[in-house]
Formats: sequence, C-alpha cells, structure tokens
Amino acid sequence: MRIGVIQLNSGDDPAVNLVNTQKLILEAAARGATFVATPEVTNIVSTSHEHQDSVLCNEIDDKTLIALRETAADLKILLLIGSLALKTNNPNKSFVNRSFLINSLGEIIARYDKIHMFDVKVSETETYCESAAYRPGKNASVVTTSTVRIGMTICYDMRFPHLYRDLAQNGADIMTVPSAFSPVTGAAHWYSLLRARAIENGCFVIAPAQTGKHVIRTGKPRSTYGHSLVVGPWGEVLLDAGTSTGSHIVDLDLTSVQAARYRIPTLKNAGSYVKP
Repeated sequence: MRIGVIQLNSGDDPAVNLVNTQKLILEAAARGATFVATPEVTNIVSTSHEHQDSVLCNEIDDKTLIALRETAADLKILLLIGSLALKTNNPNKSFVNRSFLINSLGEIIARYDKIHMFDVKVSETETYCESAAYRPGKNASVVTTSTVRIGMTICYDMRFPHLYRDLAQNGADIMTVPSAFSPVTGAAHWYSLLRARAIENGCFVIAPAQTGKHVIRTGKPRSTYGHSLVVGPWGEVLLDAGTSTGSHIVDLDLTSVQAARYRIPTLKNAGSYVKP
C-alpha cells in the first residue's frame, strides 16, 4: 500500500492553507499514493478565539472539506483530512477538532472528534488550554476500507495508550495520529510515544504533522515540531519528514502487521485484573 504523508505549515488563512494542501496532495497522488494523510488543523493554525470565530464554519459549509472531498474523488484516492477546526452549535464550546476519512468517491466514510484536550503547561512561558474553546469527542473510531482497517486519533491522544489498545483490539491495522506538536514536547517525546504505540499494538502508525513558525496575523505566535513519522509494527521508523513542508511517499507491507502480532501476541496475551 503506497501512502502519501503531507507535512504542512498552515497559517490562520484557511483559503491559503487549502491551496497549499491541495498542491501537496496532488504531488503525492502523482507519485502513486492511494492513501494520503494531512496533519491536524489542516485548515487553520490560530491562537485567537475571535479570529477563529470569524473565519471558521460548521461542517456542512466548510470550504476546505468541500474542496478536499472533490480532490479525493478527482484523484480516486483514500484521503485522511487529519483534522479541521469547525464551529459547533454550542456557544460555550465554540469549536470541534474533527478528523475525516474520505473515500475515492469523495464520500465521508468516518469522522473522529479529538477526545483528549491539550490542557498543559509545557513551560513557564508556554501553556495551552484546548478545552477553553474546543468540545472533546466521546467516540473512538475504527473504519474498515477495502484494503485496511484504520483507527483514527489526533495528536495529544497519543499519550493515552488505552485508546490505541482499544482500537487494535477492534481490528485496526493502522493508527492515524495527525498532529500539531509543540517543539518542546516534540523534541522530548514525539519519537518515543509514536514508536511505543506502534510496538505495543503491532500496527502501523501514520503521523502527519504541522511544522515551523506559523503565519498568524491575530494572536500570539505559534510554532510546531514537524517530523511527520510513519512507524512500522516492529517499531521501525519508515519515514521522518524533518522540518520542511512537503509530500512524502512510503510503501507499507500490510502483512507485517500480522507477522509482528504473531511474534509478540500482546493483543491475545492481555490479561484481566482487578484494579487497585
């Protein structure tokens, strides 16, 4: 299975981000990718609630979603839109961070709303409170396509291994982890977390990422770590995209999932126990 991994530097203008995203998806498809994945918040990286409120839409009206569905149909590819920031009808939790899986007909075959909100104090000068504006999801998602079963997650979810075990036990061969990781936590934890999720579940992990210093006209500056990764079921790093934007191609041997799970059958060996 040939996949395309898109590394973006989205800013706070959704129209500009769409142009850049479509260009890189086209590049990946031209190189033979049949499954292409974009990062978290493909449509906007913004640190201003007011700006997001002025430019974002509900799912039904979102121009990025409409256009990328058409792109998937035109190219006849399976497309993971890593996530889009979208409005909700809840005035207290204005937005949702939603991932979409689009089939080769341009149809939405799965949605996943980010469950774990990034409410952290990375350092004395770097804090995040995603839950102040975003509504957390409640439902895990495994979707079966004609070729593979995909477990959908987003970024900070990777720190909660029980979610990935649940996805694997429900048949996922690939875990998608579109991200916009902090440079500080990226340097410390990115590789370890993603390799661990792949190893402990004997699955592929595909983690397309945002990278670099983002063009933000309203709000405080934001930078992200980059280094989009693809990790194999034995923990081998099949792609490290560095810090530049671009499209990257990786060929996956899906039979290696069952091979890894045969050698280290953690899913079968998992025991029940009484919690302390």
